[in-house]
Amino acid sequence: MKLHEYQAKQLFRDYEISVPLGQVALSIDDVARAYTDVGVSDVVVKAQVHAGGRGKAGGIQKVTSADEATAFAQKLLGSRLVTHQTTAEGQPINAVYLEAASDIECEYYLALLLDRKFSKLCIMFSTEGGMDIEEVAEKTPDALLKFYIPFSPTVPAYVSRRIATLIGKTHEKPLRELLSKLAKLYIERDVSLLEINPLVQTTEGDLIPLDGKIELDDNAAYRQKDIEVDSSQDNPHEVEAAEIGISYIHLDGSIGCMVNGAGLAMATMDLIKLHGGDPANFLDVGGGASAEQIKQSFWLILKDKRVKSVLVNIFGGIMRCDIIAQGIIEATQSLKPDVPIIVRLAGTNVEKGKEMLDNSGLQLISASTLDEAAQLAVEKGAS
Repeated sequence: MKLHEYQAKQLFRDYEISVPLGQVALSIDDVARAYTDVGVSDVVVKAQVHAGGRGKAGGIQKVTSADEATAFAQKLLGSRLVTHQTTAEGQPINAVYLEAASDIECEYYLALLLDRKFSKLCIMFSTEGGMDIEEVAEKTPDALLKFYIPFSPTVPAYVSRRIATLIGKTHEKPLRELLSKLAKLYIERDVSLLEINPLVQTTEGDLIPLDGKIELDDNAAYRQKDIEVDSSQDNPHEVEAAEIGISYIHLDGSIGCMVNGAGLAMATMDLIKLHGGDPANFLDVGGGASAEQIKQSFWLILKDKRVKSVLVNIFGGIMRCDIIAQGIIEATQSLKPDVPIIVRLAGTNVEKGKEMLDNSGLQLISASTLDEAAQLAVEKGAS
């Protein structure tokens, strides 16, 4: 679950982390009020979308009056912002954040994330703040420090000491306090990624998170119900899939895929690419899907108007092939798809499943192997 910047800033305040004064506005009528509540003349208006690169895309502007703030917000609210991290359609702007401008002397990069290899909390720091961290890691890898520590709100002193050698010894104590508060937030709020870019040093010498990106672990959402997530930022197909308990990722191709098992789904997409096609989605129905979930999965795939053919690839284990066949039949009878459907079944009750498909009277194309199924899906989708 991704949070907007204003939500991240509120979490920082909850953990007594100093951030500039700011107010969120959800409508044009709120903007003037928000500007007044910030209480200073120099204010930065920021589009709230789940993507980086907002400044370069025209989503951030400094203003000096309520009228300027309102005029800029009017251009943003209700529109879509396209950055290097979004699709060509961009993301909808449903809110703007008004924040007191800061006098910046230096910009740094700071992040906390889970390192799965070492099963530890990784703290990343760079003096190259305000830039894409991927670019920093590629061009100047020595400028990116990484510290692997146990999951604890007590961050070892050597971390802040080492960073302070780069930005000034006077920052060692404030850094240690900041890192410990961030680690506490990370653990208690089930965070998967916490990124501050930039962390700024003001002309007064204070260290302040000027931008905050927080992603929460989806599997722990039930523990963080007080945090409201803006689902309008997500692909509507993915939101719908999550509601019915299906793993679905929207892609850019034209061949719909319904598979059980993440590994098999990846292999299916690889074979589609090998034969010259492009998958329209990743969809894993899992091992315990019902016939109704199969039907809903079909509905999700067919709602995508770019889909030219559908490949169903099921290896029956816990998920029996006859259950899959029943779902396919019900979905096809109900939805009446006008695209070719290629089905490859193997495993538990495969003969019964194939028999049900053969006797259904529906225009389904059966394949014996995955390679054959992928080739047929590409060919039929192109015709």
